[in-house]
Amino acid sequence: MEVMEVYLDQTGTANDRKMAVIDKNRDLYLTTVRTVGAARKVSKIGTMLASLAWNDKNNMVAGLADGKFTVWYYPNAAFIDRDLAPKCVQAKEASGFGRDPQIVSFIGNQVTFRRADGALVSTGAWPYAGALHEFVVNNRWDDAVRLCRFVKDDTLWSCLAVMAAAARNLPTAEVAYAAIGEADKVLYIQHIKQSPSNEVQNAEMALFSGNPNDAEAILLQAGLKFRAIMLNIHLFRWEKALDLAVKHKTHVDTVLAHRKKYLESCGKPETNERFQQYATSIDIDWTKIQAKIELEYKNEKKT
Repeated sequence: MEVMEVYLDQTGTANDRKMAVIDKNRDLYLTTVRTVGAARKVSKIGTMLASLAWNDKNNMVAGLADGKFTVWYYPNAAFIDRDLAPKCVQAKEASGFGRDPQIVSFIGNQVTFRRADGALVSTGAWPYAGALHEFVVNNRWDDAVRLCRFVKDDTLWSCLAVMAAAARNLPTAEVAYAAIGEADKVLYIQHIKQSPSNEVQNAEMALFSGNPNDAEAILLQAGLKFRAIMLNIHLFRWEKALDLAVKHKTHVDTVLAHRKKYLESCGKPETNERFQQYATSIDIDWTKIQAKIELEYKNEKKT
């Protein structure tokens, strides 16, 4: 990527700061500023950007994209729920701002442009989005839900859903996703709420946000080795699951059994040399494996 312009957001802690980058093709990318033990996240959120400005108080960004005045009310949605990210954006024609306008500032709900003749022109951004950000920052989730119910707009509900998912506020996320008809995600959140511990819930939410490596790290840090192995099995990350099982000397037969079952369902032979090697020295007994799995889940509930 050949970077042409860089814009740093104006709010948040050092670990939460984001940076907007425009490349030589005028495509807009969002990236994290600080990364600790993880790869830098980069997501493309716009095209044909002519001008850009972050809000001075909240994590919102306004831009002129492909001839339209566009506001990303929660750009961080690109890292949390890519399906909802487009729904957290509003756009309207920018022809009323004159020829070749440039965004000067985005303060509060007011966006100021400078036209080609030097004149300044202002327009208003959606005020409800700023109010929603204020409620979320101050952990006033009930007020945020009441605001969305008053406005009755899918864009605001989508922003709240992603914000709640990012904050791992399951009750609010469930209400918001239900309001926009995301039934599959509501069911998954209900499944997460039944998890036996906060660590498992946090890992499930990381997985919900499309971050399987973060989910695995949370489980391993909490000492939930079995959960980490099963996570990789369910994601068909077989080699990673085997690495964890061998490293921690547990559930190697569980990994081999699920791998064998998967290949048989696909009608394919085992071609991985590591799995072939372990399969020759470890017996697969589904009765014993199921008993070990049930014991692991019982032990989790006890703790």
